[in-house]
Amino acid sequence: MKVLKFGGTSVGTAERMRAVAGLIQALTGPRIVVLSAMSGTTNALVNIAKLLVEGDLTAGSLQIEVLRQHYHIVAKELLPEDEVAAEGLKLVDESFKSIFSLTRQQPLAAAGEKVILAQGELLSTRLFHLYLTRIRGERAVLLPALEFMRIDQDEEPDAAYIREHLAQQLAQYPDTELFITQGYICRNAHGSIDNLKRGGSDYSASLIGAAAGATEIQIWTDIDGLHNNDPRVVEGTYPIRELSFDEAAELAYFGAKILHPSSVLPAREHGIPVRLLNTMQPEAPGTLISARTGAEAIKAVAAKDGLTAIRIKSSRMLLAYGFLRSVFDVFERYRTPIDMITTSEVAVSLTIDDAGRLPEILDELRRFAAVEVDEDLTIICLVGNLVQEQHGAAGQVFDTLRDVPLRMISYGGSSNNISILINTHDKKRALLALNEGLFRRAVVTP
Repeated sequence: MKVLKFGGTSVGTAERMRAVAGLIQALTGPRIVVLSAMSGTTNALVNIAKLLVEGDLTAGSLQIEVLRQHYHIVAKELLPEDEVAAEGLKLVDESFKSIFSLTRQQPLAAAGEKVILAQGELLSTRLFHLYLTRIRGERAVLLPALEFMRIDQDEEPDAAYIREHLAQQLAQYPDTELFITQGYICRNAHGSIDNLKRGGSDYSASLIGAAAGATEIQIWTDIDGLHNNDPRVVEGTYPIRELSFDEAAELAYFGAKILHPSSVLPAREHGIPVRLLNTMQPEAPGTLISARTGAEAIKAVAAKDGLTAIRIKSSRMLLAYGFLRSVFDVFERYRTPIDMITTSEVAVSLTIDDAGRLPEILDELRRFAAVEVDEDLTIICLVGNLVQEQHGAAGQVFDTLRDVPLRMISYGGSSNNISILINTHDKKRALLALNEGLFRRAVVTP
């Protein structure tokens, strides 16, 4: 069994859907295909939900109709036969009927928002399945993700439930090798429609792969794998052919947009290779993520913006056990993850990327320490084989960045990561310097 996930740009138009169908049909053996919403749809649905929450029914209803008409055009283009096109238009109108019905709910409840957001994946999979079966004559089954994908009370995937209920769904079709299902959407512990948050289709694919005992998980996007540097900043970057699970997880968390940070975890737990491929260039080898790691000291660089640094200083910290626990307890109470941390004898410096509860956090910290806050910071993450620092990689990195002010350094906590905190206005300079100093294959623009 292989699991293939196609992102929003891969199924963003009728033409792209036809191309994806060709890729799928060229493969043999059991396959589960996980689709995102068509590109732009989730953003449109988020905006519609926002308007309805705000009570702007006129603007909300107008945007719903605009999106409905867009999907009518897509359906007619994708399904050239009149009878099949009529079925497609009926499917489209059923989804939009669900959305229009929520305009009567004032104010729109959180559960209603989740129903609206789910329509993107439901639309893309229903239209794609109709195209595969009715136009291309493929034997395929549409598996409803809402029948087997579930999160628990803590909003974490319920792996046991997913495994059991996916097996039940697949057992109904013993002679079928091709299944289509939705990414991103699920049910919560109360049985209501929910989702795995933005970017969650990658996570869906990995969870499904783990539950189905897949031999490989393929993530198809519009770029040929994870690149060695940020192609939006540096020209001439190149895809990395192999990464370990840990290296990929670090890159995804610290800014590599091609892969959702959580999506590596289920695959790693079950030892399932993940292959990142390009629908626009399917012949490219992409990036293979597995338990193996190569010999390269530094393979890739990623950058994560929007960081806030908090410096916590107290004379009480000197030789005092329990101080760090007091600090961490504050962040745990406000469900705010910490990205980086460094300590000295009298101070702790750490970073967060979610400042939503920052005022409450600072109020509590100031009860037992002096606190300083800096914003507009960026973490530069470098990954590779750094076991026992056999390559002198750290020295090379710091020499390369000798003209860039460094705010924090995290090194030694992982055998495959060096993290450096800098001011965001120094980000481009840092990435270009690292590219020149570490990856001489790439061509750097001034």
